[in-house]
Amino acid sequence: QVQLVESGGGLVQAGGSLRLACAFSGGTFAFTWYPMGWFRQAPGQEREFVAAMSRSGLVTRYADSVKGRFTLSRDNDKNTWYLHLNSLKPEDTAVYFCAAKRGSVASSSLYTAANQYDYRGEGTQVTVSS
Repeated sequence: QVQLVESGGGLVQAGGSLRLACAFSGGTFAFTWYPMGWFRQAPGQEREFVAAMSRSGLVTRYADSVKGRFTLSRDNDKNTWYLHLNSLKPEDTAVYFCAAKRGSVASSSLYTAANQYDYRGEGTQVTVSS
């Protein structure tokens, strides 16, 4: 069974940076067969899409609210995806979740809806102070 574990959250001042990690384990297929995404949920708000990466790693998409500030990357040797958060704003405060979709044949497909994913981590809290 796939397991996803997020880490790297914390308290940071506005304008600061964090690097979130999503460690993958237990998959039937190799790590690189899973498209993935990041979502966030602030108190009292619905979960929202943040960023997604195709299984090839070559195609990415970002929500307009984070475009130019957040960047996706991955380390195939460590079976880990990363979300680099720069120029953080107080409105970025939320619990951040990573999600993975069961092995996809299409190497460039992206998924931006949480219900399109099969696996999800428990989340990591990001708090940005003003």
